[in-house]
Amino acid sequence: MKIVSRNEELLRDALSRIPQSSSRTSLSSSNKLIRFEDISAAAFKIQCGVQKTPCMYSRLSKLYGMDIFLKKEFLQYTGSVKERGVLYLLTSLPQDQQRKGVIVASDSNFSMAVAYHASELRIPVFVIMSTTTSPARVKMCREYGAMVISYGTTAKDSQTHARRLAQENGYLYLEEEDSAVYLSGLGTVGLEVYEQVPKLDAVIFPAGGHCGLLAGSAAALKHLNPHISVIGVESENFPVLQQSLKAGQPIEDQACSNHHFYGDVSGLCFGSNSLQLTGKLVDKVVAVREEDVLISMLRLLEYERATVDAEGAIGLAALVAGKLPELKGKRVAIVICSGNLELHLLHQCIARALTLDNRVCRFSLVLSDSPGDISKLLEILAREEARVLDIKQERTFVTSELFTVEVTCTVETRDKIHTAQLRNAVLERYPTAAWMER
Repeated sequence: MKIVSRNEELLRDALSRIPQSSSRTSLSSSNKLIRFEDISAAAFKIQCGVQKTPCMYSRLSKLYGMDIFLKKEFLQYTGSVKERGVLYLLTSLPQDQQRKGVIVASDSNFSMAVAYHASELRIPVFVIMSTTTSPARVKMCREYGAMVISYGTTAKDSQTHARRLAQENGYLYLEEEDSAVYLSGLGTVGLEVYEQVPKLDAVIFPAGGHCGLLAGSAAALKHLNPHISVIGVESENFPVLQQSLKAGQPIEDQACSNHHFYGDVSGLCFGSNSLQLTGKLVDKVVAVREEDVLISMLRLLEYERATVDAEGAIGLAALVAGKLPELKGKRVAIVICSGNLELHLLHQCIARALTLDNRVCRFSLVLSDSPGDISKLLEILAREEARVLDIKQERTFVTSELFTVEVTCTVETRDKIHTAQLRNAVLERYPTAAWMER
């Protein structure tokens, strides 16, 4: 049975004017109209290879005054929504190409998904990574089943080497872009969200340069219900999508190759297909600060026990920043698309978020260097129920009078109000205390 979409004409208009690019050797030959039937076909084909992730009501709902449902795509095997597009792409390759193999050149979520699903499909897979790639990423990619080759000190070196190997050996060089096949796979998220949450008012997606998830899912959602608001969120530091939409074409001269913290959100806008679909079907694109992303990561960890990266947290960051007041009282789904936060970043991000959330503070004061003075300070902190994280004493470089000690305390509080109460109590007893602002 043919499914007729009220938005099919809109989708056709969005993509009919897109020129075919010859600059990419991997997927551009398959660019065509993305239809709702394509997304449905992708959903059927990949249903046994990827998780149908839960879309659950969140405790964050009370905090932000709306019914929030979190689509937990970070629960995919490789921790990323990219698996959907990658699996559909790989299963759509001709059998002779599957026998020859594929090759990628990056340490992104896309490459991780290619490594895992190509191995599962018994497709030879090679991943070229620069020598600066973190050992954890290299180890993980090898465990997924790929042959990992370290080459060059930059991403460009790795890509050049991968293209050369592809040409010499008949491998298909893959890089993430917006072919109809890849977008259709990503668009299956929109189908699942619509099925899992009845009476939806809005769905929030990460955006940025790699906006395939936003574009593909918008195509599905707008077909099923044109009244559902589709919203994209990107970083204020890298407003690639907003600038590309304003210019009417992908921005290629951005000086922001994928930022280590933001990942794909900070990448260059990679294709006209997803850009045109976004311009036609997405209702709103907003930008958020880094501080909002960090606090969003903290909220998801505390309320949902979800450890996600910046790309996964940026959708919720729009609510943290108060950028979507029109959603108050509405039913809203947020796609948490990635959970690949490297361990060395986890502590830094959470520590910074606690400070930004006014729950870790620091102050210093000068006490006489006599028995009992430090214990009196600790009694005040205990009475105010502040948790001491660190306390340091400095005697040698104190410029005040002799037999004094400078004490610096780092403490944890419940919230902003508790921090203010603690500050008043300390200043009442030690008027010269210096409170260090964040």
